[in-house]
Amino acid sequence: MSMFSRRVIFTLLAFVLPFLSGCTRHRKGERYYLIATNIGLPYWKTAADGFQKAGLEYGVSTDVRGPMKFDPQAEVEEFRKVVALKPAGILVSVASSQLMAPEIDSAIAAGIPVITMDSDSPESKRLYFIGTNNLVAGQLGGHRVAAQLNGKGNVVFITNPGQPNLDERLKGYKDVFSAYPGIKVVDVFDMHGDSGTAMDKATEYLARKGADKVDAIVCLESASAKDVGEVLKRTNTKDRLLVGMDVQVGTLLLVKDGVVDSTISQRPYTMGFLGLKALDDIHHYPVKPLGDYGLDPFAPFPASIDTGVSLVDKSNVDALLDRVRAVELQ
Repeated sequence: MSMFSRRVIFTLLAFVLPFLSGCTRHRKGERYYLIATNIGLPYWKTAADGFQKAGLEYGVSTDVRGPMKFDPQAEVEEFRKVVALKPAGILVSVASSQLMAPEIDSAIAAGIPVITMDSDSPESKRLYFIGTNNLVAGQLGGHRVAAQLNGKGNVVFITNPGQPNLDERLKGYKDVFSAYPGIKVVDVFDMHGDSGTAMDKATEYLARKGADKVDAIVCLESASAKDVGEVLKRTNTKDRLLVGMDVQVGTLLLVKDGVVDSTISQRPYTMGFLGLKALDDIHHYPVKPLGDYGLDPFAPFPASIDTGVSLVDKSNVDALLDRVRAVELQ
């Protein structure tokens, strides 16, 4: 064999071997799970798209599970089923930290990597959190409401109390409002995961008059802003402020029409995409033993990864609407 031929072969091997080794790292038998609640919402379809996209890139198997309505106990039961399957890793959005924390700890004790996304369980031994800094999200919305109300008015919140991410958002709003003595939080309504109840409650809020008049309605989760907005639109109510959460097409159309003043945009696709890649890395380069690294300054994991938020209003909604519509129609 000539020297030239040897050089060609060595060059080809140097180029091809890294790709071959990359292919052999992953197998379809590796299965990763994303677990959430209310998974029929467009928000969770977007998160699942990111999770599955990363899975396709790596050539591993992915599965998205959880109840179709807001049901923290059903989510826990689904989590237990998945743990019994001994998966390569679990990405979970925590509906109730009180219920889920012991389950996460059991999974970690069994050597199954668990990362939280969207809604955290910091008291558990989860490895870390990927998602929105929900306190910052609430503060962003709080500043918007304070500015639009000129620092004075009655505000109500529609939420699912006890859900960690929503509680953090509420705290963020209240922190901002503490600097405005003219803004009063007059109600925090528990919608129990049903946006239809939010619609009914909005009708009641709009009927309040005089000193009891509700000047602003803030929806802390993704489903209710659209339904509350439809009430305002149907009744031709133009003197109330409505601020939503997330970027469903229905919500964005109401922002475009001026019915919803603004909404806070998260990045669920990014959460799912990064979550799968993080779990895969831990599976292939395991840290032993898995445990609670919350107080460890030499921890191999960050405490959290902030995927960011932004405010969407009439000034920038068009740039986002077509993109979100295309994704929801897939």
